[in-house]
Amino acid sequence: GGGPGSPPAGPGRPPAGPGRSAGRRWLRPRRILAILGVVVALLIVATAGMYFEVNSQLVRKNVLVNYPGRPAVSAGQNWLITGSDSRQGLTVRQERRLATGHDIGGQRSDTILILHMPSNGGAPVLVSLPRDSYVPIPGFGSNKINAAFSFGGPKLLAKTVQNATGLRIDHYMEIGFGGFVHVVDAVGGVHMCIKAPLRDPAAGLNLKRGCQTLDGAQALGYVRTRHTFANQDLQRIQDQRLLLKSLLRKITSPGVMLNPFDSIPAAFGVAHTLTVDQGTSLYQLIKVAFALRSPETTTVPIASSETLAVGDVLIWDQATATQLFNDLKTDQPLPKSLITGSKQAA
Repeated sequence: GGGPGSPPAGPGRPPAGPGRSAGRRWLRPRRILAILGVVVALLIVATAGMYFEVNSQLVRKNVLVNYPGRPAVSAGQNWLITGSDSRQGLTVRQERRLATGHDIGGQRSDTILILHMPSNGGAPVLVSLPRDSYVPIPGFGSNKINAAFSFGGPKLLAKTVQNATGLRIDHYMEIGFGGFVHVVDAVGGVHMCIKAPLRDPAAGLNLKRGCQTLDGAQALGYVRTRHTFANQDLQRIQDQRLLLKSLLRKITSPGVMLNPFDSIPAAFGVAHTLTVDQGTSLYQLIKVAFALRSPETTTVPIASSETLAVGDVLIWDQATATQLFNDLKTDQPLPKSLITGSKQAA
């Protein structure tokens, strides 16, 4: 059947034909490699396009400015991370559901963190500065540290933190309520194990005891609640660090990063509600995300609490606080006595 000169067809040798010949040409290694090359090229172009699009949506502000007496550049890199009460990205209905209030004037930041990323390969360190810390605020006397945000926004807060700690802040990152809720929902929630029931109507929170996946609204209530704890804000900042670590571990997991149905909504959902300094790129934020997966965590050492004209405040232990910030400044490992960790209230 193969024509003159063709070997006879047999049971183990099917006759040649136009379809079989075309199939063999289609499956040649060179053709397969060419197809794979095109697919890879398209993926690279799409990824690059998405990167630059998300990078362009970041809200950049001139937060970090030079001023007389600003701390000098030191070892490693220091990020000032804040959580503001911005409702950007939330509808009025969502504001009611999340118990965030509506038409709230002014600016507030109840979450103030310093992330130190050493240049010597050491573990990142995440330090909480309680919002009631009593510190000098340039131009406004001494007050609670979060008042700096209310008086002069992120620029004054950055200056206040640098003066109080002696650390030069290299980068700034701020996320509002709306961005936080969107990113948690985009990745399918965050897994937390709650040691005791948490109910706080002021934060819109009602959680049962045990391991569970918190959606965006529940996660926001969890990082806002403090009235149910004996030590109030000191416990809340530990809970904030715990949830932040759990969230970043999920965001940077292969299951999310390699799944466009999770990673793309998360990236675009948070970009337009994230405020950074003018020198910050998306690539640097990705490095921060990996650093926040498992940093050493602590709170600035507290000596006492007092009631002053500005209300109840926390006074830093200046000797140990200075040691903490000096060790960060020189990339020295922190002594165990300065690492308090993060634990939930029982």
